[in-house]
Amino acid sequence: MIHAIIEAISIALDDKFGEGYEIYSEEIRQGLKEPCFFIFCLSPSAKLFFGKRYFRTNPFCIQYFPATDKKQRECLQVAEQMYECLEYLTIDGEDSPMRGTNLKYEVVDGVLNFFVNYDCFIYKMEQQTPMEDLETSTSIKEGGD
Repeated sequence: MIHAIIEAISIALDDKFGEGYEIYSEEIRQGLKEPCFFIFCLSPSAKLFFGKRYFRTNPFCIQYFPATDKKQRECLQVAEQMYECLEYLTIDGEDSPMRGTNLKYEVVDGVLNFFVNYDCFIYKMEQQTPMEDLETSTSIKEGGD
């Protein structure tokens, strides 16, 4: 599920910002091409809700590395656009969009850190083993009244 959310975030960012912005979801040790986004899930958790339903908390951080010398200004402009494009995501294979919650951001050392949660319920299906074939024979007992 987390990988599907990362894919949906990437698509939403690409739709909003278009070409010229690289989007990474794996750690880049060198060769980072700015401007770019880096998407990662912070610390997901799951809690039993009821029966076989689990509530999954999926907090994400999307970092933006600006390209201009006016880093603060560029980060603030991008953050405003991210509010709009990350509020609802279309997850591949899902019927309805997933809503982002707890949207907030901060700019630290010239890098935008945009936080959003995509929380959801998961139902764990119980795997059932089908029974083998059972054959029976019956007969009617004739008796007198």
